[in-house]
Amino acid sequence: MVEAVLIDLFSVPTNLQNNIQVLLHNTLETIEKCSSIHAPCVYVMCCQKQGSERKGEQEFLLPALRGFQSLKRRLEVVYAQTTAAALYTIKQRLDEKDLSIIKVILPTLRKDLMKVYIDHLFTAVYQFEFEDLHVISDCENLQISEPQHEGQTLPSQDVALIRSEIQMYLESLPSLKGELTILRSSLIPDDIFLHGFTTRTGGISYIPTLSSCNLFSSSKRRDPQVVVKENLRRLANAAGFNPEAFHRVKIDHANAVCIMGKTEPDNYDGIVTNQKGVTLAAPGADCIPVLFADPVRKACGAAHSGWKGTLLGVSMATVNAMVSEYGCNVKDILVVLGPSVGPCCYKLPHESAKEFHRIDPKCVRLFDSASPYIDIRRATRILLERGGILPENIQDDSITDQNQNITFCTACHPDKFYSHFRDGTNFGTQIGFISIKD
Repeated sequence: MVEAVLIDLFSVPTNLQNNIQVLLHNTLETIEKCSSIHAPCVYVMCCQKQGSERKGEQEFLLPALRGFQSLKRRLEVVYAQTTAAALYTIKQRLDEKDLSIIKVILPTLRKDLMKVYIDHLFTAVYQFEFEDLHVISDCENLQISEPQHEGQTLPSQDVALIRSEIQMYLESLPSLKGELTILRSSLIPDDIFLHGFTTRTGGISYIPTLSSCNLFSSSKRRDPQVVVKENLRRLANAAGFNPEAFHRVKIDHANAVCIMGKTEPDNYDGIVTNQKGVTLAAPGADCIPVLFADPVRKACGAAHSGWKGTLLGVSMATVNAMVSEYGCNVKDILVVLGPSVGPCCYKLPHESAKEFHRIDPKCVRLFDSASPYIDIRRATRILLERGGILPENIQDDSITDQNQNITFCTACHPDKFYSHFRDGTNFGTQIGFISIKD
């Protein structure tokens, strides 16, 4: 069943105002008649001329809107100067109400255009179907059918213009939840490396569990790739790296490592380079973003270490890649563990906890319980030290001066960090990043 209806009047010429009123009235009448049991929200998308007053523009629609009392509380007219702005505003309304199944009623000539906007501004969480803007007589039109997936028919230059319009609009949005903040380690020399760990502030993601500097998009979440790209652009500007030379690990929760410049694996949780100006990144929303730096051989790396990757030794696999590829001495490599879920909050089933207990009993608290508390950071440090990393070259939450600590518990600090453990499936993601300065 359709949860929301979007009526696109954005590009209908003003000299057809009477026709617009008739079309809108008939469309609303059908929606009202056909949805008495399950009432969808209705959004009417209109163009606001630059310099015009919204009130004056709205007046010509009033005759068509009068009389629809049952829709009154669920009907909103959205005015904006661009399609991207109007559609993004409507997306915010949909997300506020957790709506995902949308019927779009629009002029036939706008359909291919609208599909490009939707592909960029929405994810696979949403389902869309399209209806031509005309008098609708069949009530079954308000039942959801299979989403239409037609081939791209717009010329490439038109698609490029839409992307540019979306990008310009997103760049114009204010930052949410405060200024963009980057945590840095005193262990990594800043005259050789550029690095940091992000927090959740200073981006444009507005969904509460993703707000605001979410840096990962997936088909299961409501933040589209274009929003994540804009958050990354703002981070790059603040940190001083090139977002076009940015490489994030492709998470597999295992121990494969990508060597920059060689054939890229399909999935990997570690990545290393000795190329200047190339930024490597590892995400984390409870899992540990781990950064590696060798100031002698001038090489660096990043790894994503969740509980599975920790047990599989992804951090030492990343170290070993630096040693074998760039001739690094393991005693020169510096390792910093970023914000991640702490032993104060993180639990695993007893069977999984046994593996951490074998590494060191101190990695597990309340071992005899059904779901013991696990310290994946301590396990990571122990495995690194066993692999030859000097204890003083590892920075984690055991640091003596807690004013220098950046390995905060993500679950304990909802104002600063995202947490899958705390926030559920629609969670945001922060990253650790590092590059060798030019």
